[in-house]
Amino acid sequence: MDFIGYAHAMGIGGTGGGNAGGGFTTFIPLILMFAIFYFLLIRPQQKKAKQHKEMLGAVRKGDKVVTSGGLHGEITGITDDVVTMEIAPKVRVKVSRGSIAGVLRRGEPGAESSPS
Repeated sequence: MDFIGYAHAMGIGGTGGGNAGGGFTTFIPLILMFAIFYFLLIRPQQKKAKQHKEMLGAVRKGDKVVTSGGLHGEITGITDDVVTMEIAPKVRVKVSRGSIAGVLRRGEPGAESSPS
C-alpha cells in the first residue's frame, strides 16, 4: 500500500487545498510559549535586576549590609566598584560592590549584631 500517495489524496500534508491560513496557525503555539516565558521568567528577572541595581546605587557609608557570601558588616568606605566593610571591630574587608545582596534595616535579624 502506498501511504504517501494516500496521504496526498486525503489532503494531509503538502500544500493541499483549504489550508491557506495554516502557515500562521502553526506559529500560534510558539508565540504563546514565548509570551508565557516572558511573563513568568524574563520580566520578573529584569524587575529583580533593576531593583538590585537601584539598591546598589543607594548604598551609603554607615549602612549595614549582607553580601552574597553571607558576610554581615557595616560599610566604612565605598568607591565605584569596591566596598570596604567592617565585619568585626578593627577587621575590614574589601568586597565587590555587586556582591552586596541586601541592606539591613533596623528591626531585621542581623542588623543589631553588626559592629558599631
